[in-house]
Amino acid sequence: MMQSIPLVTPAHATVTRRQVLAFGGLAFSPLSFAQRTYPDHAVKVVVPNAPGSSVDTIGRVVCIEMARLLAQPMVIDNRAGAAGAIGVEAVRNAPADGYTVLIGSSSALSVAPLLQKAVTYNALRDFELISLMALLPNVLVCNTQLPVQNLSQLIAYAKSKGNGSNMASAGVGSVSHLAGMALQSAAGFKSLHVPYKGGAQGVASVVSGETDWVLTPAPAAMSLVAAGRLRLLGHSMSPTSQPLGAVPSLGASLPGFEFASWIGLMAPKGVPAAVVELLSKTMAVALQRPEVQKAFELNGAVSQASSPDGFRTYLMRDIDLNRRAVATAGLQPE
Repeated sequence: MMQSIPLVTPAHATVTRRQVLAFGGLAFSPLSFAQRTYPDHAVKVVVPNAPGSSVDTIGRVVCIEMARLLAQPMVIDNRAGAAGAIGVEAVRNAPADGYTVLIGSSSALSVAPLLQKAVTYNALRDFELISLMALLPNVLVCNTQLPVQNLSQLIAYAKSKGNGSNMASAGVGSVSHLAGMALQSAAGFKSLHVPYKGGAQGVASVVSGETDWVLTPAPAAMSLVAAGRLRLLGHSMSPTSQPLGAVPSLGASLPGFEFASWIGLMAPKGVPAAVVELLSKTMAVALQRPEVQKAFELNGAVSQASSPDGFRTYLMRDIDLNRRAVATAGLQPE
């Protein structure tokens, strides 16, 4: 589905580019403000996911604030399909002028190249990495009738059942599939993988008791946890993170385990360094806005601004993590 929606127009802009440059001591080089003309018209933001998805929802909120800071529209262009590959390819082939950017995600940039032969792009080679935007913790949830209250008890339960326990996922190669396989590998237990056609169906199977547990992106499960229909056992970010308040990290009882999804801003290879720097620092300011923080909290997301180099370091690690999860799951590109 393709949808273009202007998020904000110059008339709605409440902060000028000069204020962005001054905000928090931000300084942009090598061009002076007088010489800098970017952006002087709308920036197209390709989202390789359908409207209403976590990537789309979070990307829109951040782009609204960035547009206000830049005093130019940022226009969302949803290009869903092929696990994100259609939208990603559109941006890879776009002019490197800074007027087409991508809201990238782990599923489209870290996972799709590992599982689809038709995908030829490489996130580290073919794009300018501007900034991370958000991290989405996966949450480990189980059926409320299961006799477990935490990760250690789930591991013990699964081991006691032999091949009798099972794990739901949103489908073969999905985030919940790879995260679940990574958890089993790290913790040394096995549950039968039961794939469904989408995250909602997989989570619903755990609610009904058709399956035992799932490690799924937080937005897919937290409302059911709040309603008492799922039991929350932990989140997949580091023990030093608290994306869900007092909810424990899985890494607290399984040292070294992390498996979060990410969302970030990218551009075609060759976009000028000054444009990348401007967008990266504007993102950092936008993420501090109360409206953005509130929206992130509602979606179970953690704001995560970064430098372009920081984004690259994180992405390299994420690709390696997913490559190992794909190997553990025994998956081959199709």
